[in-house]
Amino acid sequence: MISRERRTPLSEWWWTLDKLLLAAVLTLMVAGIILSLAASPPVAARIGLDPFHFFNRHVVFVVPSLIVLIATSFMSPQHIRRVALIVFAISLVLIVATLLFGPEVKGSRRWITILGINIQASEIAKPAFVVVVSWLFAESARRPEMPATSLSLAALLTLVTLLVLEPDFGQTMLILMVWGALFFMAGMRIIWVFGLAGAAGAGLFSAYLFVPHVARRIKRFMDPASGDTFQLDMATGSFAHGGWFGQGPGEGIFKRNLPDSHTDFVFAVAAEEFGIVLCLILVSLFAFVVIRSLMRAYATEDLFVRFAASGLAILFGVQAAINMAVNLHLVPAKGMTLPFISYGGSSMISLAYGIGMLLALTRQAPGSDIVALNDRNAARGFA
Repeated sequence: MISRERRTPLSEWWWTLDKLLLAAVLTLMVAGIILSLAASPPVAARIGLDPFHFFNRHVVFVVPSLIVLIATSFMSPQHIRRVALIVFAISLVLIVATLLFGPEVKGSRRWITILGINIQASEIAKPAFVVVVSWLFAESARRPEMPATSLSLAALLTLVTLLVLEPDFGQTMLILMVWGALFFMAGMRIIWVFGLAGAAGAGLFSAYLFVPHVARRIKRFMDPASGDTFQLDMATGSFAHGGWFGQGPGEGIFKRNLPDSHTDFVFAVAAEEFGIVLCLILVSLFAFVVIRSLMRAYATEDLFVRFAASGLAILFGVQAAINMAVNLHLVPAKGMTLPFISYGGSSMISLAYGIGMLLALTRQAPGSDIVALNDRNAARGFA
């Protein structure tokens, strides 16, 4: 039993932790296991693997993810900053190594194998980048003489350049949106709003002109008749076939023809087999994590904690929103996982690291509950 009155690292963690936030994340992880069992067997069978190959690996990925999440949630803001800086530096080195030595798959180099483990370094870089730039923005607000904003811009350009070289434009857009949101919260002037919007528009237009697969995706989105939209048609068909309450576990038909049903399009499988009602529940869970995190972030006076917790929440929410929007054919295909639901080891561990930091940053002041309890007990004693 964890006592409020006996101060230990475990009791202090438990009584200051946002338990509802943790419960929502754990619910998403359980949903991911169930949906992996529903979505992955047809994919494995198509490529000649054991039907439960991806499901078994998904379950295996959950274990280190939980360890990373819980261990990170014990950290103090000071430790979070230091570890994030180290993780960000290592991830940049790994991205460079991926560009030099990683295998080319579908025209991109995004994975590198180290000791038999496939690593997508760009996934690891995202939460660490958010914390590092949040630290810089907080320092810029405290000490205007420091070139912290310039350093954050340098970090952004470094990461974005490496992502474009892979190329991975989905992750690039995600990083730009989160950095822009943090820059806005840090109090950027209106001139910067127009400047950043113009730069983003110019970058997207350049990608459309000079990167063939980006042009194809945008053209297919604007005019479905201009290219192959088979996978998107299967995804949108899943929603119509599933209806409100779904066809039942294992009864999906469209998933049998979805090449990425266990990764990018697992949300469509959820719609077909469990219905739109389950999809709305998942959307509510993602929204709860984001909104509650933002509320906790803005309840603190510490600028670093406010920026970092807000940035991590936005990163989590925007990634989920992009994946679900792609499944509904509301935005061009991005190749982005649904947090804790899609299959992917690097993605899941990276998300666990980010949520662990989020849980740590949104904890109440250490000992505040215990102090308040002792004060109340003392007051009763004097009464």
